Amino acid sequence: MTTKENTSEVALLTSKLDEIVSLLAGSLPKPPVPVNFDEADAFVFHPSPFELGPVAKVNRVDLSLLKGVDHSKKMLMENTSRFAKGFPANNVLLWGARGMGKSSLVKSAHAAINIEHGTSEGYRKLILIEIHREDIEALPALMNELRSAPYNFIIFCDDLSFDGDDTSYKSLKAALDGGIEGRPSNVLFYATSNRRHLLPRDMMENERSTAIHASEAVEEKVSLSDRFGLWIGFHKCNQDEYLDMIYGYTEHFNLKVDQEQLRAEALEWSTTRGARSGRVAWQFIQDLAGRLGQTLS
Repeated sequence: MTTKENTSEVALLTSKLDEIVSLLAGSLPKPPVPVNFDEADAFVFHPSPFELGPVAKVNRVDLSLLKGVDHSKKMLMENTSRFAKGFPANNVLLWGARGMGKSSLVKSAHAAINIEHGTSEGYRKLILIEIHREDIEALPALMNELRSAPYNFIIFCDDLSFDGDDTSYKSLKAALDGGIEGRPSNVLFYATSNRRHLLPRDMMENERSTAIHASEAVEEKVSLSDRFGLWIGFHKCNQDEYLDMIYGYTEHFNLKVDQEQLRAEALEWSTTRGARSGRVAWQFIQDLAGRLGQTLS
């Protein structure tokens, strides 16, 4: 082989190696993008690439508009306030009836606590971070990134549950337990679910019936809920509570409507929907405001 041919072969090999190195470098996870937590008080977590996207305007209502959940509201506010002031507090599971304001309460409580304590000397801003159900496996990594930040964080997952052969609940257990390092003192995890044990009963019964030790088969999965120090239950509202929600919204948004007409239309709306809840009340208010030609702002 001539010197010219040899040089050509080396150049080709070098080119191929450069391509391989480039491909490998592109497949490696990128380092987290530095986050400016002063940019917003709420963020959405994206695991791949690792990113916290600021939320300019959080979709929430004023805490005073959440009717029929006074006890739940009191419990969550007390827990969140203690945490925001640097005292011990618990991870929270808000579970129960659909449409009764579980996620709304989390978002509203977060805003109310920042307003209440924001001017206090030494107060560290409380930041809300939403994590999607399908990204739960990245929760331990997210908590670890927040550990050294000079803020307090609530990581929030809406409508959390696990089905079938889903094993990502193990990542949640690891994050709530904290492993060797323990859960970061500046991080709490809040989740909402329609199920108290986060798993459907038929799945748990199936595990029990096919196991050698039936009680142990479901212990690991049922015990997931036990990692939440505070359980807050939400139940279906009665007619008076539903109407209180309607009246609260109409007064807050100054909707011009006759009270008797309002009551009759609100009850008819809930009858056609086959349910009474905060969500149904809010949907009625949106319909009413649209018919009246008024805005909800």
